[in-house]
Amino acid sequence: MSKKLLGYSLFFVVLVLVFWFFVFKGTGILGQSSLVERSAVQPFSFKTQDDIPFTNADMRGKVCVVEYFFTTCKGICPRLNNNMRTIYNEFRDEPDLLILSHSCDPETDSVPRMKHYADSMKVDTRRWVFLTGRKDSLYKMARFSYGVDDPKNIVADPKDDFIHTQFFALVDKNGKVRGPVYDGLKEKELTRMKKDIKGLLKERTMKGNFANGVF
Repeated sequence: MSKKLLGYSLFFVVLVLVFWFFVFKGTGILGQSSLVERSAVQPFSFKTQDDIPFTNADMRGKVCVVEYFFTTCKGICPRLNNNMRTIYNEFRDEPDLLILSHSCDPETDSVPRMKHYADSMKVDTRRWVFLTGRKDSLYKMARFSYGVDDPKNIVADPKDDFIHTQFFALVDKNGKVRGPVYDGLKEKELTRMKKDIKGLLKERTMKGNFANGVF
C-alpha cells in the first residue's frame, strides 16, 4: 500500500512539474532575468538621423541601450560614445539589440547635424540610432521613463533646463526599464551591463500589451 501511495505521489509531482513547464514556457517566465523593473517606456515620437519618425513602438522586441549626449560636447560625451562603441562592437550582429542615443541639445542637434555625427561614427544606424526632437519630450523620457537624470533637476524655465548625464539605461523587449542605471564612464559597470544585456536577450517578447498598455 505504501509503495502504491509513493508511486501515486511521484506521478502527481511529475505531472505538476510538466504542467508548470508548459504553462510558463510561453510566457517568458522561464529563463527570466533577475534584473529589477524600474519603470516602463512611455509613448514618444522623435526623429532619427535619417529624418524618419521613431516611436516607442519601434522598441518592441528589442533590448535597447539608452543614452543622452550632444554633438558639440567636448567633455564626457566623446568618452561615453567611445565606451558605447564597445557595446556596439560586441552586439553589432545581434538583431535584437538596439542602441538609442538621444540629443540633450535638440536646438543645436538638428536632423542633418545628427546625420553628420552618425556618419562620423561609422556605425550601422539600423543598430545604433541617433534621436532628436522636442526638448521637453526628450527630457521627460530621460527623467520619468529611463531614469538617467533626477526629476528634481527640473528648473522653472525650460529654456534654462539642461541634462548632462553619464548614465546608460537598459530596456527589455517589452518596454520595461530594467536593472540599475549604469555609469557609462566606469569599465566595471560597462562589463556588468554587457552581462545584463545577454540575460535580457534570452527573454521572450511577451504577448499582449506593450509597456504601459498603449498597444
